[in-house]
Amino acid sequence: MHHTLVAVLLLQVAATPVAAGAVNIALPECKSKCGDVDIPYPFGIGDDCSRPGFKVNCHRLRSGAPDRLTLGAKDGPQVLEISVVNSTVRIHIPAVKQFSVNTSKKKLIQVVDGKPYAFSEAQNRLVHIGCGFTAQSWSPRRHGARRNCSSSCPADRDMAQLISRSGCDGIGCCNALMPSGVLAKFLSKFQWNNLTSITRNASLVVVEREWWSVKKNVKKLKEELLSGNTEFKVPAILDWSLDNSSSCDKAKQKPDYGCYANSECQSSTSNAKGYVCRCRNGYQGNPYVRDGCQSTTSPNNRSTGTYIAVGFGIGMCLLLVVLVIIYSIKKLKDQRAKKMREYFFKQNRGLLLQQLVDKDIAERMIFSLEELNKATNKFDEARILGGGGHGTVYKGILSNQHVVAIKKSKLVIQREIDGFINEVAILSQINHRNVVRLFGCCLETEVPLLVYEFISNGTLYAHIHVDTPVSLPWKDRLRIASEVASSLAYLHSEASISIVHRDIKTSNILLDDSLIAKVSDFGASRGISIDKSGVTTAIQGTYGYLDPEYFYTRRLTEKSDVYSFGVMLVELLTRKKPTIDISDGVSLVTHFIQLFFEDRLSEILDVQVIREGEEEAKQVATVAALCLQIKADDRPTMRQVETVLQGIQSSDDYFQCNPGVQGMGASNNTTFEGSNAVVHDNNSRRFSTEREMLLSATLPR
Repeated sequence: MHHTLVAVLLLQVAATPVAAGAVNIALPECKSKCGDVDIPYPFGIGDDCSRPGFKVNCHRLRSGAPDRLTLGAKDGPQVLEISVVNSTVRIHIPAVKQFSVNTSKKKLIQVVDGKPYAFSEAQNRLVHIGCGFTAQSWSPRRHGARRNCSSSCPADRDMAQLISRSGCDGIGCCNALMPSGVLAKFLSKFQWNNLTSITRNASLVVVEREWWSVKKNVKKLKEELLSGNTEFKVPAILDWSLDNSSSCDKAKQKPDYGCYANSECQSSTSNAKGYVCRCRNGYQGNPYVRDGCQSTTSPNNRSTGTYIAVGFGIGMCLLLVVLVIIYSIKKLKDQRAKKMREYFFKQNRGLLLQQLVDKDIAERMIFSLEELNKATNKFDEARILGGGGHGTVYKGILSNQHVVAIKKSKLVIQREIDGFINEVAILSQINHRNVVRLFGCCLETEVPLLVYEFISNGTLYAHIHVDTPVSLPWKDRLRIASEVASSLAYLHSEASISIVHRDIKTSNILLDDSLIAKVSDFGASRGISIDKSGVTTAIQGTYGYLDPEYFYTRRLTEKSDVYSFGVMLVELLTRKKPTIDISDGVSLVTHFIQLFFEDRLSEILDVQVIREGEEEAKQVATVAALCLQIKADDRPTMRQVETVLQGIQSSDDYFQCNPGVQGMGASNNTTFEGSNAVVHDNNSRRFSTEREMLLSATLPR
């Protein structure tokens, strides 16, 4: 917002009206420019556009060349610049060569035939280049001090050495101040001494003082003139004035006076006699044309400065206001955000403390929202690892470079808040190698954020259900099943309270780089006091994994996890997803049990499992069938399941040689040695129950 406003203000300032353009420097309908040189009156092209003596010519030397302005006729000196303020004209002139050997030869140098011009004493230098002479210059109009300089060339110096010298100090070159009052008809007298062959290169030139002050120009001039280049030209300054025979008082009486309103007459102080016009103080422009002097504080100029100043002031004020507003809004947002963080922290901490056994957890495992924002790049979608029923998981990198997984709720409802608080309370009491580790939580958001160890190798579900013929090796599947059983046995019997996970499935089993199982997602977990066998609670779970007895009775026990684990074993054995075929009411579990009872397991087992460990698979299938009993009391405990799976891992003959497997259940119905009538009766009853449950279930996720 503030960037846009600043741009608008700058446009407003840029659009501020500027002073009206200056009055034309030339007479009406007269050309005011030639090439890149301005032509101010009294100068002009033709008699009608110039004052007498100030005629100039604009022409081209050749086709395609730029226009060139000359003083007087076409063959006059080239004009580089005309200044009305300084009453000067800058021209290009050649040097004058001296070839005579007479000791007192006068040479007339005529630059332009006209009275208005004289060489500027202040802005020019007189330069003599050559050897063996003394040069003396003066003005015949003003009998003041004469300007002398002399030059010699030592016998041991050749031309190249003379040229290479950067100065002009009497060795092959000398220079002097310009004589006063020297008109463009320049007169100079030379006296020659000790003539040598180099004397024929003796030259005289008037050169602009500023140009001559540059060392490379000095060297260039010597090089050109000593080598005999008669075409080389240098800049020089001419002073000019009006009517060199009149004073200001007399000039004012004449019809061609020439100084207009807001200007004044001044006697020329330069080499050119006569008078010049100057704009009065507070005015600027060309005093030689009507209305040429304009006030520097005219309404247009005043308004320009005023508009710019006012526009700038307003712009700065508005910019300041915008910055203050932005700062205030940010400050207000920061304060509100801080208050909300404090409110949520207080609320969530209170909820957490109600459930925590170890009250110090709220102090030891708390992360700030600022730290987690930095860790996830403000929860960038590119950092999403996955999502479950209780939130989205992001990959985060803490300030200590530790990689973590951060769970954030998708929905802001009380159930999600309770679920997150519950997960903290549950995991704070768990310390098992096969349970994902909780590092801490952030309580400054409406739904707390949980920070876990980062498990890099995805879920068991992703490893099992691939589109290739070969999936996870059977040995790894068996080991992972044993590790999950170990973690569930720990949760059920060794934590401070019995913990029922309530959502055991392959997508909640994470695998690290070594394929070690890590049980995750404890948002639906529930603690049960050791003096109780179960609790009645709302139904939570996942289609296909849910304990049917828990579904009907709403009574949750550790045996509910046993059933879900049995479904997971079937998934590992068959590489099939626990889906439901509504058309005939047969689920994966129902189909598996039917084939198991009919001794047709090979029809449903994964081909890879049969190839890599068929006998072990049959033993694990028996464990799965026991876990999938309809009645919870008929199912084994997770400790019994853990023991059997570990035995299967350690010995191929364990299942046959260990009669304890026969007694894993709590009733006789858990064995498979009864009559066929009993088996079929149980199986039929199971089909009927599952069909009724699955067709009518509308379970919350």
